[in-house]
Amino acid sequence: MGQKGYFITFEGVDGAGKSTHLKAAQEVLEARGYETLALREPGGTAMGEAIRSLVLDPAYGDTAAETELLLMCAARAQLVRTVIKPALEEGKAVLCDRFTDSTIAYQGYGRGLDLTRIGQVLEIATDGLRPDRTILLDADPEAITHRRKGRPDRIEEEDLDFQSKVRDGFLAAAADQPKRVRLLDASRDVSEISDEIASIIKEDIEDETDLRHRS
Repeated sequence: MGQKGYFITFEGVDGAGKSTHLKAAQEVLEARGYETLALREPGGTAMGEAIRSLVLDPAYGDTAAETELLLMCAARAQLVRTVIKPALEEGKAVLCDRFTDSTIAYQGYGRGLDLTRIGQVLEIATDGLRPDRTILLDADPEAITHRRKGRPDRIEEEDLDFQSKVRDGFLAAAADQPKRVRLLDASRDVSEISDEIASIIKEDIEDETDLRHRS
């Protein structure tokens, strides 16, 4: 891990179970002695939550893809600098529901924006911060539409073709960065998935502890 704490992100299409498994992972980390901080994107700060309300409001269905990208990254820039980095410096475990992989999947693969340009914007937004571990909960968007609760937001309202492109973006991230991104089948039993995530986290923590003891 590149910083004092542990930064783990949860990714996947809407309805894949990110929130459920993030909470379970938080309990695992707390049991291992970590002080934890659970966040969501966009959000996590007063400014971020205001941007979230704006960017996900179905009333703004005509939002340009570039506007969507910049709003998401504005919220992220504030979150990284005022919440995530300070928490990691204090040695906390930070768990985030979505991060940069979602931007590439949704605004890149889903909206069709240029991936190189997205990467440049992300570098500014994150100030170079990368997750130590990413859990990608993979599911067929059509098969999990029943899991979504309440009124769909502006992005959830997109059709299955869009959601399938987003899934392709996530799968590409798993293929490109297998050391960071762990791809898990989200169609399995919840307890089975949570157990696997717990094992991944324990391996990460134990590996880092070994490295520090050797240094």
